[in-house]
Amino acid sequence: MEPASTRPDMTTVAISGGGPAGMMLGLLLARAGVDVTVLEKHADFFNDFRGDTLHPSTRAVLDELGLSEEVERIPHRKVRKVTVGRDDTNIVVDLSALPLAHPYIAMVPQWDFLDMLARKARGYPGFRLIMGAESTDLLSHEGAVRGLRYTDGDGEHELRAVLTVSADGRRSALRERAGLRPRVLGSPMDVLWLRVPRADEQVEGLNGRTGPGTMAFAIDRGDYWQIAYVIRKGGFDQLRTEPVEKLREQLRGLLPFLGERVQAIESWDDVALLDVRLERLDRWYRPGYLCIGDAAHAMTPVGGVGINLAVQDAIATANLLAVPLLEAQQDPRRFERTIRTELLARVQRRRWFPDAGTQRVQQFMQRELFGDIVGTANGQGTPAARRMVEAALRTPTGAKVATAIYSRLMSRIMMRGLRPEHVTSPERPLRA
Repeated sequence: MEPASTRPDMTTVAISGGGPAGMMLGLLLARAGVDVTVLEKHADFFNDFRGDTLHPSTRAVLDELGLSEEVERIPHRKVRKVTVGRDDTNIVVDLSALPLAHPYIAMVPQWDFLDMLARKARGYPGFRLIMGAESTDLLSHEGAVRGLRYTDGDGEHELRAVLTVSADGRRSALRERAGLRPRVLGSPMDVLWLRVPRADEQVEGLNGRTGPGTMAFAIDRGDYWQIAYVIRKGGFDQLRTEPVEKLREQLRGLLPFLGERVQAIESWDDVALLDVRLERLDRWYRPGYLCIGDAAHAMTPVGGVGINLAVQDAIATANLLAVPLLEAQQDPRRFERTIRTELLARVQRRRWFPDAGTQRVQQFMQRELFGDIVGTANGQGTPAARRMVEAALRTPTGAKVATAIYSRLMSRIMMRGLRPEHVTSPERPLRA
């Protein structure tokens, strides 16, 4: 918690949310010389089963920020192979063969990733991070947002700001206070997260398997498998009425290499529910206020793109706004004036295609690849795309073509992103 004597009552940019979008934006703006305060409602960054897939697009940004060696020092797993199949048919993608500087998915614990960004950001004099501070409302004057209210262990406080940014996720309280309502695109599935110990089996990487009405993914985390088990939307309560042994049996059938280690799932208390949402704002901003990351566009876990798109949003925001914010910071009347709304609109325009485009890909995959598991549009049958893939896999030539197409999609859409961002915001000296 920030000591009362040093708690700020004004800043140039107030960022609600210390996740990937908020911490990356805070780092980049402080690096440019902007006074920035990030407020995170939790006392620390630790939260099990948070998304932690860093794609090559994010690794490239860490290279640009001089953080490559530091991220390599964090214990993590590199996923170089993706296998998706059903029964005895498989598509196997060798990520190491993709033409990328970092041809793998880095499974970096999100709390370690955020701690790394915070350490880097604290090296700049204009950065402040307040933990255990929950944003509750917006400060407004003459139709523009002028900061926010937050609560911590000492009560309620106000923080004036030239720009207030919501990077506080799909349940953002500030977004609601701003009157911005997301359009619900819909997701027919939820995901159960659980852990199973890993042995010395030959299986590695990311393995997805489907069966009659079920689907599971096993992600290699070194000493354990992180399991994502797909269920019909809203079906968890019904599932919990069954003995947990039924879930263990289904996992053994889908992922036989797990064997008797599924007994590590002793009860439903060992299973976490991810309420999957797919939604986005039609408008990300209002005067003095901007939403990025999940607050602007909630993604499903399909492809593990959430963190990476949030980071890309932050980079685009810093690239477009750092210099105008530096200019505003020098204005004695900065809290009486409003940063030009057109600048905020540019952020949305820059990120609309990759964010909305990726959501369309996720919608297609939900409908066509998961449809017979969580329910097709008409409630029956296997989707056409799934039937085509399974038919292709029955012949060596078809399997080769299907694998090539899947590899290209993985490379372009998921690994690199539809519009990868690069850091162009200015850099000021580190704290002496």
